[in-house]
Amino acid sequence: MIVFRLGRIRTPQGPGMVLLLPFIDSFQRVDLRTRAFNVPPCKLASKDGAVLSVGADVQFRIWDPVLSVMTVKDLNAATRMTAQNAMTKALLKRPLREIQMEKLKISDQLLLEINDVTRAWGLEVDRVELAVEAVLQPPQDSPAGSSLDSTLQQLALHFLGGGLSSGAGGAPPPGPADTLEMVSEVELPAPHGGAGPSPKQPVAEGLLTALQPFLSEALVSQVGACYQFNVLLPSGTQSIYFLDLTTGHGRVGHGVPDGIPDVVVEMAEADLRALLCRELRPLGAYMSGRLKVKGDLAVAMKLEAVLRALK
Repeated sequence: MIVFRLGRIRTPQGPGMVLLLPFIDSFQRVDLRTRAFNVPPCKLASKDGAVLSVGADVQFRIWDPVLSVMTVKDLNAATRMTAQNAMTKALLKRPLREIQMEKLKISDQLLLEINDVTRAWGLEVDRVELAVEAVLQPPQDSPAGSSLDSTLQQLALHFLGGGLSSGAGGAPPPGPADTLEMVSEVELPAPHGGAGPSPKQPVAEGLLTALQPFLSEALVSQVGACYQFNVLLPSGTQSIYFLDLTTGHGRVGHGVPDGIPDVVVEMAEADLRALLCRELRPLGAYMSGRLKVKGDLAVAMKLEAVLRALK
């Protein structure tokens, strides 16, 4: 028992009978037994771009009751927040395979990092056990299925890109020429003899414009926000696009929106392509630093509803 006499702390009392002076003494009980709490599973992005749900079990005890009362107001909440922050920082630096194979080593490192903070509070962590609940998204550079992912990306670009260049007024060329035009979604074909190369629509503009058929009043009522996309092109220049889901069926186009956007999203053109092809989730892109958000992060994560509409 920690006793305050006229606001001044006394030496710890008990266990056993403790005499208190009415209206002069106040006290606070401190439990010195080992206790435990769990860090709720949260979504994290690993170094290789995988998104996983990770939690932890933490056991701790108070070794200095005076410090535990004087230095921090809510000891349980402060310890839980410290453990969650340490877990997030540790996992962001490691690939998924290392997290799965070296959970014990990571847990020992978390134990030391948490104790570095909590010892000043009179609290010592005895045990940390990391728990990987689920892998929500495989690593971006995973060798398994890379050729399949590449093929799916080609098909997705073919349907979303809208960049198939056709002749100015003639029918599309037959047979093999069609195959060459499909490949041109990623790589520009060599110019034909005598004819200059026709201007090609940027991939980012084609991808965003292709969202228009999927917009609806239901999506507007679900999202209800306006987005501005600052897309960094491979040439090093930046293009600005908007997605307005505040009125009607929604609008998408090139340039800044009419009003002030709720969220400004900055990303590279390749990441935008991966996002709209559902190869990259908004949360995973944000956690890995590939998507930068200016504004309310919760509103930015509503882009997931737009991606679900593309199914």
